[in-house]
Amino acid sequence: MNNNAKIIDGHAVSKLIYNDIDIKIKMLAKKNIIPGLAVIVVGNDPASKIYVKNKIIACQKYGIFSMKQEFSEDITENELLNFIEKLNINLKIHGILVQLPLPKHINSKKIIEAINPKKDVDGFSPSNIGRLVTNDPLFIPCTPYGILKILENQNIDFKSLEIVVIGTSNIVGKPIAMLMLNKGATVTLCNSKTKNLSLHTKNADIVIVATGKINTINGSMIKQGAIVVDVGINRNKEGKICGDVEFTSASQIASAITPVPGGVGPMTIAMLIYNTVRSAEIQQNLNN
Repeated sequence: MNNNAKIIDGHAVSKLIYNDIDIKIKMLAKKNIIPGLAVIVVGNDPASKIYVKNKIIACQKYGIFSMKQEFSEDITENELLNFIEKLNINLKIHGILVQLPLPKHINSKKIIEAINPKKDVDGFSPSNIGRLVTNDPLFIPCTPYGILKILENQNIDFKSLEIVVIGTSNIVGKPIAMLMLNKGATVTLCNSKTKNLSLHTKNADIVIVATGKINTINGSMIKQGAIVVDVGINRNKEGKICGDVEFTSASQIASAITPVPGGVGPMTIAMLIYNTVRSAEIQQNLNN
């Protein structure tokens, strides 16, 4: 493929994270501590099952104790809350992850709030989001954290950069915007109702796209030499996995771009493992 942009390899960056994880796990092993992650899956969403499978594989590869608990779609909210409470007091479990989305009869907000913030390795609880806003994070949400590490690996000085984030979810858009603000960047958040999206994206040094919609932006919508981070995972008409960015045209204009697959995805799992290990370190210090 003829393109000008540097293709940012998420697998290569994740290896650096795993090297750090390996050192931390060996340090914990000297204290007879094995980091433990509990993953809760409700229902039969195929995408959720794939995500969970990849997370469990990563745990096994790096010596983390993992527990997967699957529930049928008709589980009650109270039953799920009671199970989370048992995990909150289980000393073998340092991280708790509830795979979203949950069935409509279960209040996701209530479930996330039930997780002990010190075990909230997804970083979604109100207290962890609040700490992120005040630039004192306990756990940073995994995908935004992965994006940050990808950009830091490019030796970027964020101060005074113009960054546009497209997508305002609590899982990606809002947290990555806050991380970039905390780094000293000027950040613009855009959503599906933003008028003339190109007006914003053409001024951006970095464009982060997390909409879940194919071809949200293309090469004509970015300025020469911009860095493009594509968070989306979609399937096109041919059934192939693709992102939110029209890769061919964007890669002709951008100086660097993350591919889909192989960009942000591997980093999300790496940062989940990193957060789980960090949680074990934090709880070890609290118990001393």
